[in-house]
Amino acid sequence: MLSRTPPISRRRLLDGFWPSAHIVGLWPGLKAFGGMTVLADRTDLTETIDRLGALEVRFARNAAEVRAAQRVRYQVFYREGEAWADIATLILRRDVDAFDSICDHLLVIDDDAPRDAAVVGTYRLLRQEVATKRGGFYSIGEFDIGTLVQRHPGLRFLELGRSCVLPPYRNKRTLELLWHGIGAYASQHEPDVMIGCASLEGIDPDKVALQLSFLHHFARAPQAWRAYALPERYVEMNRMSADAIDKKAALRELPPLIRGYLRAGAYIGDGAVIDHQFGTIDVLIVLPMSAVKTRYVQHFNISRDA
Repeated sequence: MLSRTPPISRRRLLDGFWPSAHIVGLWPGLKAFGGMTVLADRTDLTETIDRLGALEVRFARNAAEVRAAQRVRYQVFYREGEAWADIATLILRRDVDAFDSICDHLLVIDDDAPRDAAVVGTYRLLRQEVATKRGGFYSIGEFDIGTLVQRHPGLRFLELGRSCVLPPYRNKRTLELLWHGIGAYASQHEPDVMIGCASLEGIDPDKVALQLSFLHHFARAPQAWRAYALPERYVEMNRMSADAIDKKAALRELPPLIRGYLRAGAYIGDGAVIDHQFGTIDVLIVLPMSAVKTRYVQHFNISRDA
């Protein structure tokens, strides 16, 4: 007697897709699979913003380049990292969610690489005015962003996310190009605050107790800028007393991206969140442009008044 495999439901086929589609909408989500946009005003920063040797930074010009960024994300998050892939992700070999169709995609491109492997780093940017029309920021699935935004009704927020770089390109030059690209975008759209999720590897908070406790005691946002992890997902970051923390060791153990944000002047939200799909523990980055340290104003290549 032959055994029969139960049919795979459409919901199971796209497990990783549904949470974002629930926020953004089904049609934008479906557009994201093709790398297409629903934006009427996608950024015009598609010409080269900066260049270092063979590397250039600019924003995606078309759907093919968005799909290339999705392939880079798949390589980093799923092949190299511990992200769990649903069947659709395994088939496509791309990291796709519904937010892709409403975001601008920053790219670092190696002009010496083959055309189908030219994108080597990426960032995803979502403006508040777009997020408001399309259901909200990506971060609202983990943190109470709405309260933070309501606390500052006259300010414009910009969400950064899905940052990744292929291993051979993880160096200062690539990171500088990404920062310069973000700076150019900030100069054009003039956000007052940048926010986004940043990740620690693993899903066991006790294994990163030093890093979480350091962020809680020495980088937690003041009340005016504090946002909390959602109550049902809240993970306590205060796992060690402040006087038990070796600050230098904690900084060394933090991911370079989080260190970079802190050096620029960023704050950290209250509470962490375990992201089981990506195999990470997420913290919230809050970076008011007014708090960007002087030496990083030039690093971002933006005006202090931005």
